[in-house]
Parts: sequence; C-alpha cells; structure tokens
Amino acid sequence: MKKFIVTKEKNRTFAAHLGLKPMNSIVNSIASEYLRTDLPAFKAGDRITVYYKIKEGAKERIQLFQGDVLQRRNAGIDETFTVRKISNGIGVERIFPTHSPFIDKIEVNRKGRVRRARIFYLRTQIGKAARIKELRTR
Repeated sequence: MKKFIVTKEKNRTFAAHLGLKPMNSIVNSIASEYLRTDLPAFKAGDRITVYYKIKEGAKERIQLFQGDVLQRRNAGIDETFTVRKISNGIGVERIFPTHSPFIDKIEVNRKGRVRRARIFYLRTQIGKAARIKELRTR
C-alpha cells in the first residue's frame, strides 16, 4: 500500500515551482517606477485646481480645471479622480488619471468636510444645497 505525503510544494503555482515571480509582482514593480510622488494629498469634497497639459499640433499649453473632487478610485498606476465644476450654469465633470504625465500640478484650494468617499449626490443638488462646508483645523 502506497502512502501519499502532502507537502507545501503542491500548493505552489507552476511559475513559483520554476522559481519565477508571479506576474502581478512583476507588473507592480514596473508600474511603481511611474507613480508620482509630487502631488498633494486630497480627498472627496476638496476644491482643487488641476493644471493639465494640452497638445494642439506642435504647440503645448496648460489648461486649468478648478472644481470639487467627487471621488478617487483604485490605487497604484490606475488611480483616477473625478472633478466637477459648474460652467455657465451647466455641471461639467472630468476624470483625470492621477499619475498621468500630462498633469503639470495640482493645487488644493480648499479642504471640504464631507462624510462620504463618493459624493455623487452633488449632481442633483442646486444652488446653496450644492455647497460643501469647509474643513477647519483647530
């Protein structure tokens, strides 16, 4: 009668068995080189100004987009944030990739006090109801 011995070797993947790293660790190590560290800390409810580089033919200029942050999504190289502003009475939202080389800089103009990580309810609010209280530090 044969006896089977269960070892930890059984639980290893084929790549690990060959001594290779898992694919996600390789991708993360490459992506970590492109993560930006020069951006300020901001969250949903903050009013920010995004300086975004725009290429038009051979020319390059910087466009400003100032508004309230509705959300920040994901983490790592895929992280994005949504900014909403009111332009001529019409709500305009733009999604920016956080680690994009086209973002020149981000300025935090005002810290907002909200109780949610995603403040999509601002889309339905009009006038004074759409205001965000300012976060005051003591």
